This record gives sequence, C-alpha cells and structure tokens, in this order.
Amino acid sequence: MLAHLILKDGTCFNGFAPLGRGGGGEVVFTTAMAGYQEILTDPSFAGQMVCMTFPEQGVYGVHGDLDEAPRPWAAGLICRRLTLQPDHTRALGDLAGWLKRHRIPVITEVDTRALTHHLRDAGAQPGLVWTEADGSLAGGKAAAAQLADMSGQALAGEVSCRDRYELLTPGARFRVAVLDGGIKGSILRQLSAAGYDLEVFPWDAPASELTAPRFHGLFLSNGPGDPDALPGMRKEVEACIGRIPIFGICLGHQLLGLAFGGRTFKLKFGHRGANQPVLDLATRRIEITAQNHGFAVDDASLPPEVEVTHRHLSDNTVEGLAHRRLPVFSLQHHPEASPGPHDARGAFARFGRMMEAFHA
Repeated sequence: MLAHLILKDGTCFNGFAPLGRGGGGEVVFTTAMAGYQEILTDPSFAGQMVCMTFPEQGVYGVHGDLDEAPRPWAAGLICRRLTLQPDHTRALGDLAGWLKRHRIPVITEVDTRALTHHLRDAGAQPGLVWTEADGSLAGGKAAAAQLADMSGQALAGEVSCRDRYELLTPGARFRVAVLDGGIKGSILRQLSAAGYDLEVFPWDAPASELTAPRFHGLFLSNGPGDPDALPGMRKEVEACIGRIPIFGICLGHQLLGLAFGGRTFKLKFGHRGANQPVLDLATRRIEITAQNHGFAVDDASLPPEVEVTHRHLSDNTVEGLAHRRLPVFSLQHHPEASPGPHDARGAFARFGRMMEAFHA
C-alpha cells in the first residue's frame, strides 16, 4: 500500500506500507547498523517512530533472546528496505511478520538519507505514517500539524512495571532497589551478572521503599519521555540522595540532574546509535557507547558539589555526573550495550565498589 511519512512541519516522504497500517509518534533516527529488535523493544523508544539509517533491515530475522522488553515499544519503524526472507539459522521468523503480530506500523522505500538530513537540520519532530486508505495528503498534513511534541510528555508510567518483583542471583553480594522508568532487560542482566539481588519497583515508588534497610544501593533506570514532566519521580529521587548509594542511567541520570537542582533541555535531534564517542574526563579515555536519548542535563545549572565526569565528543553535552561527597553517580549512555568492545561496562563494578565502601 502506498504511504507517506508526513512530518509536523509539513515535509513529506514517499514510501510503502507493507503491513497496511499507519500511525504516529516523534520521528527520530538511529545510526546503529544492526540491533533493530533490541531498538524496537527498548522502552526508551516509546512514543517514537525510528528511522534506521542503515538501509537494509530484517536481514537476520527475529530471535527469542534479543528482546529488551516483552513487547515492542517503538511507535513505528521507518526504513529503506525490509527483508522478508531472513538469512540466519536461528531466526524464529521474519521482521515483517513480527511487526504485524505486534501491530507496529512500518513504512519502507523511504529515502532515509534525506529524512535523516532533514531531522538533523530541522530537529526531531512528530510525524505520521499516512496510508492511501487514510485519506488525502492534505488531510494527513492537517493531522500531522496537530501532533503533540515530545517535550512535556511523561511516558515512564506507561512503560514501567505495575508491581514490584524480584530477580535473585545465587551468591549475591548486595541487594539493590531498581526504580523502573522503562528498564531494558539487558541492564537487569548486567546488574545480576555483577552479583546483585534486585527488587524492581514501579516508577512511582516512594523513597521510603527504595531506601529500606534491606537495600545496599539504588539503581535508576533508563526510560522514555521528558524528565522534566516527572516532578513526582524527581522528588522521590531527591529524597533518596545521601541515604543510599545511587547509580543512574539515561532517564535516571537526567532525574538525578534535576534532583541536584539542575535543569534539562531537549536536544535538537538527540543521540541514538551504537557508535557515540564519550570522553571520561578522569581517565581521558574515549569510550564508544550506545545511546538513546533526546534530552540532556544543562551543566551550567548544576551546583558546585556536582561534577561532570563524562562529555559527548560530538557536542560536548553532559554524559556523566558524580556528587563530590555523596555516593551518587550517573551516565547518560547505556553501558550494558555492546557497540564493539564493552567499553563502559565497568560502571556496574564501580557501583559495587561504592556500595562496599558505604556499608563497610
């Protein structure tokens, strides 16, 4: 079925909707060459239609061990070509069939290079996959113009778990409370591999539960949406500071920045991909990281007792924070991912050393 990708600013890209389904969300791009299943199931992509800059998608099909969540959270997939017959001996099926089962819109045959250039120049923005069955192009443009921007959207409650649950590790050294704002399965696996028992709490859990005496540390997860639209979550995180060692990633990093008294702001087109260079200011070591975020912490707004520990080498934005006295640190990127070498995974061991020192 013929379709258009219509951006809020009125720009249109021709394409084809092989599943015959339209939809909408913030249109963003990722520079990852692979990992489409992990991307589509990452809760941090909730409310977003993802443009894959690599032209061919679905080559290795879908696999049972690649999901970051039990279901896809991305609002849609935008790509140049979609392989219908995957070439992998362990594939459980093809990407198109998987998307259809989960009712995820997809548009193919899009000039993804031109779309990426436009998003870089004009910024990430809402858009629609508008099929020929949805009506006239003029009607699609009118509908796209009314779409809500990502700023101000509180999405953590939509993707978080509903009830507390445990993940136990044989011989665990520490018990960690996890505040779930949209956590990825790979992050939970890395925390378990580091030797921690985990209790995962919904996004609106109070500080009194997160800092209960049985916990040695608190982990703040990744997640979607605007961190500034989560004042209740920020308030509870603020109440935890100084009471327990804290490690935050992505949304958790941004919430800590807000809890410290800082501000966050929306990036023009965000950082999304498996090849983002980050400088560790202490070691001067460059880490190649995986990232997925559209908001950043404003370092000029932070108090003197909070130091910037990492910088993004493309735009000098904040990639890591640490309190100068208290056992609290955070990273904007996703250290559990594997864009090549496991450059940033040492953060999980650092969390353990912090808990060990605090409880000595």
